[in-house]
Amino acid sequence: MTSLRPFHAMDVFKFNPTNLDPLTETYDLNFYFSYTARWPHLFDVAEGQDGTIDAYIMGKLESSPSFYKFSPHYLPFHAHITALTVAPHARRLGLARTLSQSLERSGDEYDAWFVDLFVRKSNQIAQKLYQGMGYNVYRRVLDYYSDDPTDKTKDGEDAYDMRKPLRRDKDRKHVRENGESFAVEPQDVW
Repeated sequence: MTSLRPFHAMDVFKFNPTNLDPLTETYDLNFYFSYTARWPHLFDVAEGQDGTIDAYIMGKLESSPSFYKFSPHYLPFHAHITALTVAPHARRLGLARTLSQSLERSGDEYDAWFVDLFVRKSNQIAQKLYQGMGYNVYRRVLDYYSDDPTDKTKDGEDAYDMRKPLRRDKDRKHVRENGESFAVEPQDVW
């Protein structure tokens, strides 16, 4: 039996097996701690009976700064999935869906317009998962993932910015069809 609970600072000592997947983006400890401090109600883990971390989601609520208001890339108040990962031994149990739905409910509670996330263009498994939950590609961010930022001879991998409208977006004005064909530069993404 797996249970959901808020992420605790000491979990950084237990989530390495979950982070070992090559498609999981990992961050420095300060990044995890900043999410724990700023959005503790949006950073959850799925904990197994033996205390292992089977999955986690790092979420936040945000909008673009006000000086961006008239930019075509302005983002209104929304929920964002920064990281969602499931350990290999806990896949196909619905944990990703359960954690995503938890963040979506929080987004609705805070009256956010949509939930968004970035996924590698090559990560078709994640894309299918999110499409099955109602997410669509809103735009393609060119060279978003730079696996080796010190190597200027290599291009990064494109990301899909995927969105799911929430209750507030009744007219679906923050989603679009054929988002793969709307390319933007990384600096256009706030």
